[in-house]
Amino acid sequence: MLLPLHAFAATPGEIDTGDTTWIIVATGLVLFMHVPGLALFYGGLVNERNVVSTLMHSFVSLLIVSVVWILLGYSLSYGTSIGGIIGGLDYILFNGVGPEAYGSLTIPHYLFAVLQIVYVAITVAIISSGISERISFKAWILFTIIWPIAVYAPMAHMVWGGGLLAQLGELDFAGGTVVHITSGVASLVAAVMIGRRKGYTLEQKPHNVVLFLFGAATLWFGWFGFNGGSALASGSLTSLVVLNTHAAGAAAGIGWLVIEWMMRKRPTLVGTATGAIAGLVAVTPAAGFVSVPSALIIGLIGAPVCYFSIYYLKAKLKYDDTLDAFGVHGMAGIWGAIATGLFASEAVNSAGANGLFYGNPEQVVHQLIGVGVSIVLTVIGTFVILKVISVFTPLRVSEREELLGLDVSFHEEPAYNPEPKQTLATHVK
Repeated sequence: MLLPLHAFAATPGEIDTGDTTWIIVATGLVLFMHVPGLALFYGGLVNERNVVSTLMHSFVSLLIVSVVWILLGYSLSYGTSIGGIIGGLDYILFNGVGPEAYGSLTIPHYLFAVLQIVYVAITVAIISSGISERISFKAWILFTIIWPIAVYAPMAHMVWGGGLLAQLGELDFAGGTVVHITSGVASLVAAVMIGRRKGYTLEQKPHNVVLFLFGAATLWFGWFGFNGGSALASGSLTSLVVLNTHAAGAAAGIGWLVIEWMMRKRPTLVGTATGAIAGLVAVTPAAGFVSVPSALIIGLIGAPVCYFSIYYLKAKLKYDDTLDAFGVHGMAGIWGAIATGLFASEAVNSAGANGLFYGNPEQVVHQLIGVGVSIVLTVIGTFVILKVISVFTPLRVSEREELLGLDVSFHEEPAYNPEPKQTLATHVK
């Protein structure tokens, strides 16, 4: 019925206060990695004329998606299965979501549901990074309403809600296919459809590395709740998940530092921190199914996968994924999902499965199918959604608004000194 990954200290189906306390903390950690974590991570990378706009994308996605999920999205993910693809309307408006233990879990249904809210909200916020500095705010509002229902909900149902991929045996502990591949691929589709920024170059200088690093550190901190919360209990499995998460992030950060030093003759803080995030993404689907040495390998390989995606694939294809949502989340998510099929071990988690290196090559096939379904659903869904939105409002701001910066041209709220407003406005005229 749920993720096949739980190990319980209490009797299944009865509320356990220790498990409940941990999931409350984990939910708060994921919320914290959304705002301020993701907001500052992206806000520090963009041009100083678009800081407020970037922060707004993250913050508003949290507000809107939370309400959408309560109204309909949660039910479509975890309601009674319809063909193994989407859930029914059992939990519309959170009807039937109460204080009782959810299924065989030892936490209240209320708590399980709110944990799912913060997962989907941060998924949508990641997408905004690929189209920063040019997406129309009206279009973004509509996108945050429709995309969670049309793309995320069926994917979550198929993987975590007892749908087709769960029945197949695909393993996704905390969101490789559900969160990271969907957000990365959606970001790429949107970036291609909306087009490149004016004056786009591959080399983009972050306007504030300090804000960026604070955001990156907050994300790392929150990731313990993101992955650890997916155990849906406290105990030895959760402890392993936290350890695997940290190990993969550290290994990937080192990997990126070495590659960048060799290839570009200097290591950078932005690069090294980006590498660590890539490792955290890569281990997410595997965190509760693999050993610590395997987590190190998954993180270490995640660094070159994302590095070459950003500096070679992106340059070759000339798409403008502003803050590399596809290069980091999409590519690391794909690698992590496949790596789960390589390194998963029932000795680590009996509720999982053995991977290729433990005598079960079929698990790799299951993982590849999950990756393929995630990509196809996201590409088609995102394309159709943006096409529909474009009928009602432009997807992109005007050239003048883009050159002036969205902080001033739309929000009238510059992040720093308001004086450049008149100077910039005069220059653009």
